[in-house]
Amino acid sequence: MSKSVQSNSAVLVHFTLKLDDGSTAESTRSNGKPALFRLGDTSLSEGLEQQLLGLKEGRKGLSLEPDAAFGVPSPDLIQYFSRREFIDAGEPEIGAIMLFTAMDGSEMPGVIREVNGDSITVDFNHPLAGRTVHFDIEVLEIDPALEE
Repeated sequence: MSKSVQSNSAVLVHFTLKLDDGSTAESTRSNGKPALFRLGDTSLSEGLEQQLLGLKEGRKGLSLEPDAAFGVPSPDLIQYFSRREFIDAGEPEIGAIMLFTAMDGSEMPGVIREVNGDSITVDFNHPLAGRTVHFDIEVLEIDPALEE
């Protein structure tokens, strides 16, 4: 009997993530290196984990609406900074992704959305928040030996 993906499985996959317009947002196939995920470790959205449960080795296409993929954009994740806070980083460019240090010391990526005088608007929502995504996913191995 062949194995299927369970709630705590480690899964080795190749995937291509596309948007509604057909553009590729990310692909493991471009560099030939598959991704290893462990279900239940919160690295994947709950919606994607639900779609992976029960899969066996092989290829499958699936789509996720925004709430099941990367969430919907939250206005609470839009922050405003003074230009003074960017002195060390140089001139901020609209669309640039920069790393910011959170209060707990962790780093968070943010996208520069607007530069208006002394005010700089940074969006900390996931870049694909609010987007429907389409996966072409190929399960290569379930519970592969994990190298330390």
